[in-house]
Parts: sequence; structure tokens; C-alpha cells
Amino acid sequence: MDDRLDDLLTSPLHDRHTALGATLGAFGGWSMPISYPAGTVAEHTAVRSAVGVFDVSHLGKLSITGPGAADFVNRCFTADLGKIGSGQAQYTLCCAESGGVVDDVIVYLVGPDEVLAVPNAANAARVATMLRAAAPDDIGVADRHRDLAVLAVQGPRAPEVLVSVLPGAADLAGMDYMAFSDVAGLRVCRTGYTGERGYELLVPADDAPRVWDELLAAAEALGGGPAGLAARDTLRTEMGYPLHGQDLSEDITPVQAGSGWAVGWSKPEFWGREALVAEKAAGPARRLRGLRATGRGVPRPGMDVLAGGERVGTTTSGTFSPTLKTGIALALIDTASGVGLDDTVTVDVRGRSLECTVVKPPFVESHVR
Repeated sequence: MDDRLDDLLTSPLHDRHTALGATLGAFGGWSMPISYPAGTVAEHTAVRSAVGVFDVSHLGKLSITGPGAADFVNRCFTADLGKIGSGQAQYTLCCAESGGVVDDVIVYLVGPDEVLAVPNAANAARVATMLRAAAPDDIGVADRHRDLAVLAVQGPRAPEVLVSVLPGAADLAGMDYMAFSDVAGLRVCRTGYTGERGYELLVPADDAPRVWDELLAAAEALGGGPAGLAARDTLRTEMGYPLHGQDLSEDITPVQAGSGWAVGWSKPEFWGREALVAEKAAGPARRLRGLRATGRGVPRPGMDVLAGGERVGTTTSGTFSPTLKTGIALALIDTASGVGLDDTVTVDVRGRSLECTVVKPPFVESHVR
């Protein structure tokens, strides 16, 4: 993170966030709202019980177009685009030849000749560079990072917010998970990063303030409000969703991270395939597990995990769970240690041992569908 906020890119909603009294922070080269005056726990709870509205406009947006663009993308990223149809989105991974994860990406399959890819902010330029280097001459990769804002409406009352704001949105309220539709000049997708039923809206940047105001007014009428990236992090950690740069990275493969479900193993071609197939066959040297604290304390990323006094791994994400009222973490555990589900380990929290149980995420029940 860059601590100099003046040097960062800003969302089309920057003025809205400052007017709301948001605490801003550096995230992927952007100045983004970390929390609002109600606080992270209140925002987190609102999303679990009612609805929250997030600005995630820092996410990248890459438009890949040309004859056979979808087939081209399918030869690059891990998941099998052939398993979905036009009007559906897919979680996938952009891997290095080593099998490490350059980024995790949501792709929108518009049609055989058009795909919209949404990478993380910090990695958008690199993913674009990799795609352009591999693309044939008749396929273009356009950066639409500043053209589109991304707003997320998440929570059990999210459908009510959508219906009250968007004309013709009644059909969207019941759309399938990972489906998308273009309505009133917006692209609305049944996706999210919280574990709750929700939607992500791709909005022309110039129209974003109006849409934000209307979504926020509808959410507040239903007991919700704005939510920042700190709440997004606690929500995704409760679900065991990986964060690139912590739980996935060029040093952490999808096999190690338990993200093999996002790999089209039967595909003949994708970046990193040879290394990943070999690792899957041999078995990974470490695996990502969930840790739930049984004592008082909060694990954070980068802390040693011990069993029998020996180091067996390290935490990659860690936070206080507002839902469970206890500390939780994701951790890479050495396979050779023999540590498995339901075993007890300790996390070295600044010299103090925090006892935890090894669990399989999610830590709380998913309601995305």
C-alpha cells in the first residue's frame, strides 16, 4: 500500500465518500473508503442482516473483443469458459507458467467475440499486458478501468434495493447466481464477495454518483447503508474467500489454496497448466485451511502456526469475526505435518499462544444463492 493518498487514483464517487465522513485508505493504487462513521462491525452486521452498498470501482475492467475472443481467453485463464453461456460470469485464475496465481478474475461472457474481465486493481495492468502479448492481431484488449464504476449491493435485502432503484429490475431479483443482464444502461451481475445474496453493477463513470445516491437511499430505508473495504474483508474472510496477495499469489498455487475447482483440468491449454497438473498429481506441499480461535485473541496475516511446539505453517489472512465473535484465520499448513481438520494448533500472536481449531471454511453459512 502507498500511504500518500494524494498520489492515488480516485473513484468517481470520491466526493460522496468524503461527504459521508469515510476513512480513506490506499488500496491497489487507489484511494478508497475503508470504513464510514458507523464503523466496520456495524457495516459488516448490516450486510449480514439487511444490506450494504460498496464502491469497488478500483477493480480493473478489461474488454477483450474480436473473432473468437472467448476461445482466446479460455486458452489463457484456468476455468473452462465452455461450461457457461452468454450472459453468465465465471470466477477464474490468471496463472504464471510456474502455476502461481498472477491474479484471480471474474469474466463476463458477453458472446463468442466479447469478454469483459474484472481483475484486481493492483494487477489489472499486468493481466492486460499478458493478454495483449498473447492475443492474435485481430483481438483487442481495451482498458476500461476509468470508464466504469463498480458498485456492490450485498445482503438479504439486496433484491429489494435493486427493484426499487432500477426500472425493470423485478426479473433481476430472481436471476441465477453468476448470471448478468444489461438494464437501463448498467450491467448487473449476481456476484459478490460477502457470502450474502447480492449484485455487482458496472456503471458508466459519469452516471455513478446518481446510481450510488439512489442505491444508498434505498438501502438506508431498509436498515442498511454504505460499507467500506474493511467490512468487505471481514465478510470475505468469514466465507473463506481468498484475497490475492495473501491467500493466492505467485507463490501460492490454486492447488495449495484449495482453488482447484476454478481450474478446467480437462482443458488442453491454459497458462500454468503443465505445472499445475504436475502439482495436483504429486500432491501439494501445503494446503490452505481455516483456523477458528478457541481462546481470546485475533490472528493476523503472517503469523506462525504451531503444532506440538513445531512450526507447521503460517497465517495468510486473519481477523475478528463480527458474526462469530471470535478470531478466525486462513493459513497454509504443511502437508507433511499431518495436521488435519478438527486438530488443535496454536498461532503465535506477538509472542502469545492463541489456541485454534483447524476447520474447513466457510466459517459462517453462505447465502449467495
